Amino acid sequence: MKAEYFKTGVFVLVVLIATSSQTFSQKKLRTSGESSTARVVFPTARQVEWADAEVGALIHFDISVFEPSYNWRQAWGYHPDPKIFNPAELDTDQWVKAVKDAGANYAVLVAKHCTGFSLWPTKAHDYSVVASPWKNGKGDIVADFIASCKKYGIKPGIYASAAANGYFKVDNPGLVITGDSIAQKAYNKVVETQLTELWSNYGDLFEIWFDGGVLPESKGGPDIVPILQQKQPDAIVFQGPYGTKNLIRWIGNEEGLAAYPSWATADSTTKADGTVVVEGLHGNPNAPIWCPGEADAPLRKNSSWEGGWFWKKGQDHMINSREEMIHKYYHSVGRNTNLLIGVVVDTRGLVPDADVKALKAFGDEVKRRFGTSLAETHAKGSEVVLKFDAPARINHVVIMEEIANGERIRKYKVEGMVNGAWKLLAEGESVGHKRIQQFEPVVVSRLRLIIPQSTALPEIKKLAAYYVEQAGL
Repeated sequence: MKAEYFKTGVFVLVVLIATSSQTFSQKKLRTSGESSTARVVFPTARQVEWADAEVGALIHFDISVFEPSYNWRQAWGYHPDPKIFNPAELDTDQWVKAVKDAGANYAVLVAKHCTGFSLWPTKAHDYSVVASPWKNGKGDIVADFIASCKKYGIKPGIYASAAANGYFKVDNPGLVITGDSIAQKAYNKVVETQLTELWSNYGDLFEIWFDGGVLPESKGGPDIVPILQQKQPDAIVFQGPYGTKNLIRWIGNEEGLAAYPSWATADSTTKADGTVVVEGLHGNPNAPIWCPGEADAPLRKNSSWEGGWFWKKGQDHMINSREEMIHKYYHSVGRNTNLLIGVVVDTRGLVPDADVKALKAFGDEVKRRFGTSLAETHAKGSEVVLKFDAPARINHVVIMEEIANGERIRKYKVEGMVNGAWKLLAEGESVGHKRIQQFEPVVVSRLRLIIPQSTALPEIKKLAAYYVEQAGL
């Protein structure tokens, strides 16, 4: 996963120079008495759809689950025998139903992780399900997964890392460890072939995931951009290659905890290879690229095997509690990023029962907390008032901008009318798609959102109040 790449001290963020699909305009920064020039950046329609999805799942399954002692980085030249890969009860319907119960609206399947073993019958090499006894070598897990997503109304995505491959002796950032140019060209051809297959044979993809970024062609990497532009031009692309649209960025950890403030825009000061070392993880409110964060976090604790991303026998006790997952939700979705939950598959080919239960508990808790508001409104302007039919006890406020027209708020305050006087309840900077604010319970007759600073007329898609029993976060 990205953690190994992150430990090198380099965090890669891919950004794109603004194109016709992602434009910006100069606006006057609206303040209480002063103004300055700032940009309003607009997302693509697909990026708006992605933000609305809020919660996704990242499903991991690989041959290493059947041979947990295998470490691809410590065993160059050795590969587990594909004959051990035989998940006799494999059921992708069960996977997708489990993530749907968690409240996920999209799911990304890891079609090939760092071992190089491929979950579909690729023509690029023989180290795949074709060489396994599962379905007598006739199976295709990617196809099954896509069909299950359609069945349950989940938007499908594919993890398509090019940065590491134990089978071909390749390590981050996508280079063969021998440095041999012929071997590098052969590996690049494998990557181009496999990505063409994945992006051509399974329909439109909602999201494509590059783990660790993409080594550009100019530095010896595969020629990915033309394939992506031709085969999946509308897909959301996590850490994707330079020259593509619909980009999203990593938030810098695998714990589902976004920094605050978390802006949806990022700088365009990239090198020719499309990558840049990022000093901070907040984004930049005045940058010209719409590239919001996605907070990935495994359901199992980061201290468990393989960082919690893969299943290992005897680790059901390592599953994060409902409260821990809600904490991640508040610090991801509640901070203007999507939450991508890592889900394991065991040797049976099923999401373990304990994980299924935990996913549903998380989804049910989100619904319990935020399914129905006490009151809500929408409006344009630097001050929005929310009225209640009668004084109400509240401890949460949700603010959402109409991000299709840009992320305009730069500072805000939330006040409540308490005993006839306005009382400050919360304040902050970025809002974007969604900001969840929690505070001590208070009885209010009105709520007021004040925006003293914005890049243009604020457009509030939703201002809502809630009271959550025993919130405690």
